[in-house]
Amino acid sequence: MFDVTLLQTVELFPRGTTHYFVGGLAIGLGVAIIYLSTAITAGNSTFLETSLSYVSDLPRFNTPNYVGSRDWRVALTLSTIAGAALYELVLDPGIWVTEVQWWRLLGGGILVGIGTRLGKGCTMGHGVCGLGSGSRVSLINVVTFVGVAIVTALLVETTGVFP
Repeated sequence: MFDVTLLQTVELFPRGTTHYFVGGLAIGLGVAIIYLSTAITAGNSTFLETSLSYVSDLPRFNTPNYVGSRDWRVALTLSTIAGAALYELVLDPGIWVTEVQWWRLLGGGILVGIGTRLGKGCTMGHGVCGLGSGSRVSLINVVTFVGVAIVTALLVETTGVFP
């Protein structure tokens, strides 16, 4: 039985699992530092709105919460991008290759953005921070995220849509 499980793991994770483990530790550490230093749950879904407080005079974007958290949210987002870029450049060059057309990536990104607003948070906020704090709302949102992702993947595969 162990051999079957190991074989399945190798098939599901052909590049190994170490980078997932290290990434999870880094995210967990970052979330803990942000929470301990600001008492605010970290998440990326409010990054755009808090960043707009730098350039917009609209009251919606200039609430005390947004203005007070915008600097660390920018640092969080930039460090996430920098960490992924560093991984790509140093540890595993060529991993960021896809055959998916740009318009599908753009459409997917827009749908994810809409989903984060409807769900009042992203997978980091709900999945890491919310589940870690025992939030029922986060559990419902994570189950919804994963469920919709599974159904979407099955529909795409069934219809024969490829990159």
